[in-house]
Amino acid sequence: MDRKKELKLQYRETETEAGVYQIKNTRNQKILIDSTTNFKTMNGKLLQLRLGSHLNRSLQEEWKQFGEEAFVFEVLEVLKKKEEGYFDAKDELKKLEQKWLDELQPYGERGYNR
Repeated sequence: MDRKKELKLQYRETETEAGVYQIKNTRNQKILIDSTTNFKTMNGKLLQLRLGSHLNRSLQEEWKQFGEEAFVFEVLEVLKKKEEGYFDAKDELKKLEQKWLDELQPYGERGYNR
């Protein structure tokens, strides 16, 4: 097998992790709480911010104002999958995100969530 095919196979076999993360502005401590079924998609959020196309206008404006160096991406919690019985990952991920929204209250002056 050539190296390119080997790498593609290895990528497909890599288990993805779902969970909740935050994008934090270290200058004013405002945060955006979000969830994802695959933490690798956080790179896409970073790219959106760099290109000026992130859907959260308030976050995008402050990214432009303060610069990339003022922001950090942090995983808050990884979704733990049940080994037995029924497990609705989407539903559990929504609950996990809501738990963090309730705890951190990233609204208004405290954050970018609506």
